Amino acid sequence: MQNNFILSPSLLSCDFANLEQELKGLEEADIKWVHWDVMDGHFVPNITLGPPIIKKCRPKTSLFFDVHLMIESPEIYLKDFKEAGADLLCVHAEACIHLDSVVTKISELGIKPAVALNPHTPVEIIEYILPKLYMVLIMSVNPGFGGQKFIPYSIQKIKKLRKMIDQQGLDTLIQVDGGVTLENVKSIVEAGANVVVSGSAFFKHPPYKKRHRKFIEAISKK
Repeated sequence: MQNNFILSPSLLSCDFANLEQELKGLEEADIKWVHWDVMDGHFVPNITLGPPIIKKCRPKTSLFFDVHLMIESPEIYLKDFKEAGADLLCVHAEACIHLDSVVTKISELGIKPAVALNPHTPVEIIEYILPKLYMVLIMSVNPGFGGQKFIPYSIQKIKKLRKMIDQQGLDTLIQVDGGVTLENVKSIVEAGANVVVSGSAFFKHPPYKKRHRKFIEAISKK
């Protein structure tokens, strides 16, 4: 199980005054992905960062840039994030009037396409575009702020999405973001998730290499 497990720490909880050092610390901890939470103050009630910061950091690290766009009209900014160095762009189904078109544009830019679903959004909404997606993100909290508690019914959504993916014979990844801890990560992975995002439960517990190992150990426990 741990061989297929990807931990994507959310920089929302890192030390922004030492962002370059934080990225280096993740690499030293054998982390491969890093999660960028982009918020615009409209789609979600918070403002974080944009392409300029990502672009400045791109030359500093070889980490896979997992960019989560919690913004309105994301199709306007896809090229900007591509040029900033995103490896994956995840848009919210709720923010896209023409979701299929947006996903296609992401792929045409040479970036891995992903779609995020808010807690209340059923997984069936993406059934027909699943073959186009590299990853689906199940939000297990309401987006906009870090440190929230995991919504229990998210486990059922993960299981349902895993069944849909398997029935279509796809290898689409399932990511889970929100309230992921050492205590619940095993049940999340067992439900069918491949990638988990962790913010405060990761960054608030250095050293990072030890914390990464703790997550791997948690999903391996019998």
